[in-house]
Amino acid sequence: MASVDGKVVFITGGAAGVGAEVARRLHAKGARLLLTDVDAGALANFAAELGGDRVLTVTADVRDLPAMQAAVDAGVQRFGGVDVVVANAGIASYGSVLQVDPAAFKRLMDVNVLGVFHTVRAALPAIVERRGYVLVVSSLAAFTAAPGLAPYNASKAAVEQFANALRLEVAHHGVDVGSAHMSWVDTAMVRDTKTDLSTFGEMLSKLPYPVNVTTSVEKCGAAFVDGIEGRKTRVYCPRWVGALRWLKPIMSTRLGEAPIKKFVPDLLPRMDAEVVALGRSTSAHSEALDSPPTT
Repeated sequence: MASVDGKVVFITGGAAGVGAEVARRLHAKGARLLLTDVDAGALANFAAELGGDRVLTVTADVRDLPAMQAAVDAGVQRFGGVDVVVANAGIASYGSVLQVDPAAFKRLMDVNVLGVFHTVRAALPAIVERRGYVLVVSSLAAFTAAPGLAPYNASKAAVEQFANALRLEVAHHGVDVGSAHMSWVDTAMVRDTKTDLSTFGEMLSKLPYPVNVTTSVEKCGAAFVDGIEGRKTRVYCPRWVGALRWLKPIMSTRLGEAPIKKFVPDLLPRMDAEVVALGRSTSAHSEALDSPPTT
């Protein structure tokens, strides 16, 4: 896919952060956009910013398969089809397995894993028809674990494997499938976590790889667009994240885990105490937007 000019791109979580940055860059290249998000106000404001008739927005929750199907149907009706889908919507949770609110754990899995399935399932027939491209947003967290982030790690590892399996299933249809893996990006999710938990930033500074420096949304957006245009199997941002994919077998050995195990006994109880003091296992912004799917 040398050019996205005229192509129809469906992006979930498209109202802000990386999703909006990718949409902004694709729009500048002539793409037509189908954007969904649960934040109706932010979605409307972003559509007004982009302007023109090449943007269709639908307020929808990725946990709701019929809502995602309705969004895709609206995009097909408006633009004639879908060429690319970016399964981008995702959230994080706070605290250890012993501390995290079970409801927050379930919600994260519903958004980050089931939401990816719903997004892809709804869009796939249209993607197959146009021999298009699927980009599943995973994370560096799929390659290496961090204490206090077990739900997030599990969800991102799950969707990476989902993308790997999907790639095998649809290759004969002329469809390419990629997964995106980023270190911490300067989004509201990361900023909120650092604000809520001083121990989160402390943990990042102690991990044995350079995640204490966040990547800009702009740099991440550029990497995603490059991946979409190249129909890449893997998208990394920054590039060093790709090295950790190859080091993944070592990261879960005694050798790889030793530096992290040194600080966990002191840091994790303090993180859990901060979560208890907050009275919630997710950011205030995520909780404010949370509402059960309609079906």
